This record gives sequence, structure tokens and C-alpha cells, in this order.
Amino acid sequence: MLSESFRNIFAIPDLRKRIMFTFALLAVYRIGCIIPTPGVDPSVLLEIIESARNTMLGFVNTFTGGSLERAAIFALGIMPYITSSIILQLLTVVWPYLEKLSKEGELGRRKITQYTRYGTLVVSIIQSTGIAVGIQNVTSPGGAPLVTHPGVGFVLLTVITLTAGCAFVMWLGEQISERGIGNGISLIIFAGIVIGLPGAIGSTYTKIESGSLNALVVIILIAFMVLVTAFIVYMEKAQRRIPVQYAKRVVGRKVYGGQNTYLPLRVNTGGVIPVIFASSVVMVPPTIAGLFEAEFLQNVATAISWGKPIYYLIYVFTIIFFCYFYVSIIFNPQDTAENMRKYGGFIPGIRSGRRTAEYIDRILTRLTLIGAIYLAAVSVLPELMLFGFQVDAIPFIGEALDPYTPKFISQGLGIDFYFGGTSLLIIVGVAMDFVQQVESQLVMRNYDGFLKKGRVRGRR
Repeated sequence: MLSESFRNIFAIPDLRKRIMFTFALLAVYRIGCIIPTPGVDPSVLLEIIESARNTMLGFVNTFTGGSLERAAIFALGIMPYITSSIILQLLTVVWPYLEKLSKEGELGRRKITQYTRYGTLVVSIIQSTGIAVGIQNVTSPGGAPLVTHPGVGFVLLTVITLTAGCAFVMWLGEQISERGIGNGISLIIFAGIVIGLPGAIGSTYTKIESGSLNALVVIILIAFMVLVTAFIVYMEKAQRRIPVQYAKRVVGRKVYGGQNTYLPLRVNTGGVIPVIFASSVVMVPPTIAGLFEAEFLQNVATAISWGKPIYYLIYVFTIIFFCYFYVSIIFNPQDTAENMRKYGGFIPGIRSGRRTAEYIDRILTRLTLIGAIYLAAVSVLPELMLFGFQVDAIPFIGEALDPYTPKFISQGLGIDFYFGGTSLLIIVGVAMDFVQQVESQLVMRNYDGFLKKGRVRGRR
């Protein structure tokens, strides 16, 4: 029974302490998300964020749990750490020193983690400096100043506050990973996204009471969310298993190898990183257009705004591109084939070495295409429900097709799908990983886990 599994969790002292420790640090993080930064008027910033909901500011605000719109000391959230990690992963491909460190096991991993921390501080200083300098002359749509006392003192104070807040959030994430349950960085992002769910439920209930939203539509929306979530769980667990055989080796008096196993290749090898990259790319033009008043930039921002065909085209293309790009960075078929050859492993019917690498690369290329289409579909569906596909914006033939297009396609359903594609992918992935780690702790101590007939596979 599920209730019995929950009782088993709190019956194990070590597991109970880990879970309570994780929740306590997440509570500390949420407290820091409501402490305002000195010198900034939070009410004015809230107006600005609301007017820039579809730009980079709204995207970052979602991942920081709304701390950006409150001008909190954790306004940068964990995004600088993610940026630094991505930069280090990219440099591992082009910098031989980092590539050598990545192959040195635990010692190399610690060195890369240390460099990631330093990079996080650098990115935090750069971002906080840009924020402090850029918001001094910003006013709300009503004309109220955002910064009450601009100047050098405000810039220094803001840089120190936001950088220290980001470093503290990074420390919280590492402590959760080391002494708690689950990946600390992922859980912090998870907490930042989920915290807005009660407000979304309250807003939906208010709309139902006022009559602006039909209860039947809400039921359909809930059913759609359940189906999409189930589809994400299925795709995140999906993998292609390549059979691998190991030849017997005699070392002294012992015989090694001689076993059959498999090489698992996940359908979504890149995880949610390609979607984050693509979301950042498509939000750059609206963000730049908001900073400058050039007519050309305004036209470009309008052409690739939500619901426009060009927006969907660029979004889907960038997701597919970054899927292949990121998978090529984190998975090297040549290294995998070489490691198999060193330990006497081979794929039945495939010659070891270059042929094996080509075979793995061919399968990975096909899987990546399926994973990219899956990520694009999950990311685009919520926006199609809200904004639709504006057929009239298609060049040359749009105006002719628009009268024959159903309104629910061209204008959307008008349903405010709170969890966007990126957020939903993160929530499901982190929840699966958390359940998998709790499951492992229970099974390791001879307790029944959450599942009786199988085990939950995490994202990693």
C-alpha cells in the first residue's frame, strides 16, 4: 500500500532526517525569496515584470520562484549556477585540460565543481552589476521610479546582496545533494516553479465563480494535464537497449566477463536543457525590443511573439538543433565504443572499434530526433492552448486561410495553462528522480518501495 510506504519512510531514522533536512533547506530558500533587496521598490518592479511577462524577465522570474518580481535577495536564484555549468560543459569539448579532468574520476569531478563555483560567482557579479546599473533609471508604466536612491552606493550594495544571495542558494543546493535526498539544484528549481501552483488554483476558482471560465473547461484542462504528465513520464523512462556481450578473461585464477548486458540509450538524452536554450533564444528579441524603441526591433518582436507562425517555427527548430548539439557534447559514441573494446565487450554482429561507434551514433541520431520532436510537442502544446496558431500571420496565404480556420485553432482555447512545457518537464523529471532515490533508500533497507512490480528510473 502507498500509505505503508510513507510510514516506512518515517520509520527509518536516517531517511527521515534526510527528508526533513531537505524540506528545511527548501523552506530557508523560500524565506530568502521574499526578503527584498534594499533600495528597490517591489511594487514598481511587479508592474514592470507583469508588462514583460513574455520576455526574458518573465522566463527568469518563473525559475526563481517569483523572487525576481519581489526584488528579493535571491532574485538571481540558481540560474547563474546553471549558466556556469553549461559553460563548463561546452568548454570540456574544446579545452583539453577540462576534457582530461572529466576523465579522472572523483578528483576531476571535484575540480570541475570548484571551477563551476568560481564561474557562478563571476556570472552573478556580471548579472547583478548589469541589473543594478540598468534599473536605476527605470520607471513603471505609471511613471514611478524603480530605484529610490540611485548612485554608486546602490550599485555596490545590490551587487554584494545579489551575489551573496546566489552563492548562498548554490550552497543550499549542494547541502541538499550531500546530506538530503535528491539533486539540490533541481529541487530548488522545482520549489520555485511549484510555489505558484496555489495562486494559479485560486485564480482559476475565482474565474469559475465569476462565470468567465466554464467548469467543464477546467475538467478538460485537468484531464489534459494528466495525459501530458503521463506522456512525459513514459518518454522520460523510454530507452533503447543495445545488447552487449563481454568475452571471458582469465586473470590469475579468476575468470572475468562472459556475461550479457545492454547499453541503455535514453530517448530524451539531453533532458530539459535544449528547451531552456531554445526558450532563451526566442525571448532575446522581445527583451531587446523592450530596452530600445527602434521600429525595426518592435516589428521583429511582434512577428515572433507568442501565437505567431514564425515563433513556433523558430522555437521548434531551435529545440531540435540544441537537442543534437547538447547530446553531441554529453555523449561520445567513439569513447563508448573504445571503452567497450578495452573490457572485451562487443555488440553481436557488429565489429568492435569504428563500426561499433558508427552503429551507436546511428541509433543515437534516430533517438535524438524522436526526443527532439517529443520536447517540441510538449513545449508548444500549452502555448497553442493559450494563444492558438494565428493563421492570418502566414505570408501570402494566411489571410485567405484564416476565414476557413476554426477559432479554437487560430485564437486558442483561452485556457491559462499554468505549467508551461519547460516547467512541466522539470517538475516531472525532478519528481521522478526524487521518488527513485527514496525508493532506493527503502529497498536498500529491505522495505517495500512505492512500486511493487518495478522500479522508477530517474532522469540520470
